[in-house]
Amino acid sequence: MKRVFLIVLDSFGIGEMEDAAEYGDRGTNTIKSVSSSPAFHMPNMGALGLFNIDGVDCREPVAQPAGRIARMKEASKGKDTTIGHWEIAGILSKQPLPTYPDGFPEEVLNDFSAAVGRGVLCNKPYSGTEVIKDYGDEHVKSGDLIVYTSADSVFQIAAHEDVVPVETLYEYCKTARGILQGKHGVGRVIARPFVGTSGNYVRTAGRHDFSLEPPAVTMLDQLKESGRDVISVGKIKDIFAGKSITEYVYTKGNAEGIERTLEYMERDFEGLCFVNLVDYDMLYGHRNDIDGYAAALTYFDEKLPEILGKLKENDVLMITADHGCDPGYTVSTDHSREHTPFIMYGSKVTPANLGTRETFADIGATVLDCFHIKPEFAGTSML
Repeated sequence: MKRVFLIVLDSFGIGEMEDAAEYGDRGTNTIKSVSSSPAFHMPNMGALGLFNIDGVDCREPVAQPAGRIARMKEASKGKDTTIGHWEIAGILSKQPLPTYPDGFPEEVLNDFSAAVGRGVLCNKPYSGTEVIKDYGDEHVKSGDLIVYTSADSVFQIAAHEDVVPVETLYEYCKTARGILQGKHGVGRVIARPFVGTSGNYVRTAGRHDFSLEPPAVTMLDQLKESGRDVISVGKIKDIFAGKSITEYVYTKGNAEGIERTLEYMERDFEGLCFVNLVDYDMLYGHRNDIDGYAAALTYFDEKLPEILGKLKENDVLMITADHGCDPGYTVSTDHSREHTPFIMYGSKVTPANLGTRETFADIGATVLDCFHIKPEFAGTSML
């Protein structure tokens, strides 16, 4: 194979894992929730085999799927973006990244505040849109930074662009990243700039993630070491802290992510184009917006024929997810511990149902197998 296009539909889970109750996620099923919406229409994904995957019963399966399909289990401890993507690339995380349901400890905030010369507001789990409503005025008046977290392993800093310029906010995040190591090594420090006036604050597209560097070898490392290209579309570069990324482009949403992917499909390269489409999670899953989530999936399905039409003879398309975020689960707006889908398609790919796989790392092993590279991690090729 010459090119692999690996697209992550961020948070598109397909049903609870066996240990979901341990994560407070009993009964979660993202695909089942979104398929209840009249906006949900995925005939092209269905033709590839989406509804033939183990456990997916929200639509009728097709008689002969065109793709090679599987249901993926997450072997790592966790259900967040970083751990999910790391496992796709070959890293199994035996311990979950630290979370802070009661806020960050005083010593962490004191070190951070002293380093940046500003005070801190909030320090608790919060919705990103609600936190700027509740603390925006005080932040604008005092200049103190809005620091908050979620159920994920994140340290988020929100600041108004008129109070803290975006580049300065990024520097503050880099400072926090340096402090948050070891036992407080959260998966991501996230810059959350916003604009507007009292009662009308809105977040901008200037979000930026500062991740931990992957602690072990990944498929990205092995691809780069072999001389192949590793192209990032969306937040992939941030998730892997830039490690072994040879080219990247950030995007402002799913539509742009799909367009950038289509542009790369016109390019001549050898290696991996790794794509994250984040809107499902960020805009819809966390906001319990079933119809919005469904419409976004339908849009991807409508673009799928164009994507398939640009595949060349030695190309492979892979579609998967990194965790769930069930918008119909009203107990929580957090990620959900779910299986994820895997669909692989190409002129040289033999259609088959591979059942349920034991780890997302099988995806990384499959990518490497496309280039005849033996993985340096625990994963079995599905090629």
